Amino acid sequence: MRAKTVLPAVAMTAVSMVLTLAVVVMWLGGAVPWPVAVVVGLGIDGGWLATLAYERRLAAQGDHNRAVTAVGWSFGLIATGVLVAHALTAEHSAGAWLAVAWLPIAAKALWLVHGLWERTALTPLALDAIRGIQQEARDEAAVARARLRAEAATEETRLTAVTEAGARVARVQARTAQTLSSAWSTLETARAGEETGRALTSVTSRVTPGVTPRWELPVWGPTEPVAARSLEAAPALTDDALDVIVDEIRTSETPALSYREMAARFRAAGHSASEVRLRAAWKRVA
Repeated sequence: MRAKTVLPAVAMTAVSMVLTLAVVVMWLGGAVPWPVAVVVGLGIDGGWLATLAYERRLAAQGDHNRAVTAVGWSFGLIATGVLVAHALTAEHSAGAWLAVAWLPIAAKALWLVHGLWERTALTPLALDAIRGIQQEARDEAAVARARLRAEAATEETRLTAVTEAGARVARVQARTAQTLSSAWSTLETARAGEETGRALTSVTSRVTPGVTPRWELPVWGPTEPVAARSLEAAPALTDDALDVIVDEIRTSETPALSYREMAARFRAAGHSASEVRLRAAWKRVA
């Protein structure tokens, strides 16, 4: 992975340095001796390369110096300016020279990208850990989605079953109401019929003398619940009265009743007494 960023930067740097040296020699060769032009070109490239090497050393130590970076970019701008000036003053192929004038700046940009990659690069162990965390998160998300889909399907099935059961109950109630309505209509028809009414009245009169001559339909409607009888409503029996009642029930048959039978008949007769008092009365009379 490191070669993917450092090799393009090295290649671009080499091309820009060779191009800068060639342009300086060609541009200044006519005005000054060519060794002087070579020295000028090497000076530009050497300064550019020296600042780049120092920047790389600081980056390897985890450090950064803005002054060195500024000097490096200055040499890059100088090299670019030389190329642009040569392209503008060249008599032939000015467009081609202007097209390659950006190479020094491009080389600096590639080294900047490589430095950013180095500052953000991770070890294979860390990358494996990150991939494991991401895979675990994806697994948990998939499980959660499956659980939600299953719960939704279960709830849909439950609602469908409840709805169908409610529909069945409604149909049964409707059929029952229809049957009751038909039966009630039949009873009303029987009651309203002259011959049937006389027959029912005659039968009812013989079985139950003194009843109304007309046979009436039973009442079909809401009924009021009968309030439960309160055991505490009746006054409590005294010990003497309780003894008398217990003795009468016990000796009502021969042989005398057991306590269980006596207690059952005592409560069936509507009397009220606690179990402790009832057993004490039994012991007194028995």
